[in-house]
Amino acid sequence: MATDPLLRQGPDSTDLVLRAGPAGPAWNALTSAGPALFAPLVLGVPTLLVAFWMALAGAQASTVLTVVGVIAGLEYLIGWPVLALSRARDIWRVEFAPTGVPASLRLVRATGPDDWLPVTTLREVRLTHKVEEPYQGDHKPAVSTLTLELVLKGTREQLTLPSGGDPQRLTDALEALLGPAGIAVELRTERSTRTRPQRNSVWTSGGSASAGSGGG
Repeated sequence: MATDPLLRQGPDSTDLVLRAGPAGPAWNALTSAGPALFAPLVLGVPTLLVAFWMALAGAQASTVLTVVGVIAGLEYLIGWPVLALSRARDIWRVEFAPTGVPASLRLVRATGPDDWLPVTTLREVRLTHKVEEPYQGDHKPAVSTLTLELVLKGTREQLTLPSGGDPQRLTDALEALLGPAGIAVELRTERSTRTRPQRNSVWTSGGSASAGSGGG
């Protein structure tokens, strides 16, 4: 069977691993604590407006700093659970069991695994490989992204896969794993050319007009 680094074969299941590490509500809450620090920065404008209004009203600097600190703390305490809830449905891996010819699958999310489902619940697997190539004269390398869509009964799950992998190799590995169960695996490649930056046409036309008028 074809192999791919994203597919890890264990004694009981073959896992499509998107993110490594434990999963569960507690772990999701802990991993959301750090990113939640950006909440006060995102909401910084209203906080600064409050500080500015207090300064105009004649409040002392220590009072302004205390109020700003309290507001920032509340923004963090609110942003933490909001971020944790928004990440709760993120899929970390897809497990197929048993290892040989899978009969069941389940999605493992940031808060823990879903229930096991018959593998026939999975109707199709679609991989989309998007490649943005440089325009002529562009020295930046091409950029590619790979997404995977699981077409399930009544729902679809779209996953962004880690970069740097081989789309065809992953497709072959999934076909070898899921083909015996009658599940189709499709790879589609979309290519585009990066847009060339446009010069400021207003500035260019203005400069030309000035030069023309100076010549007269």
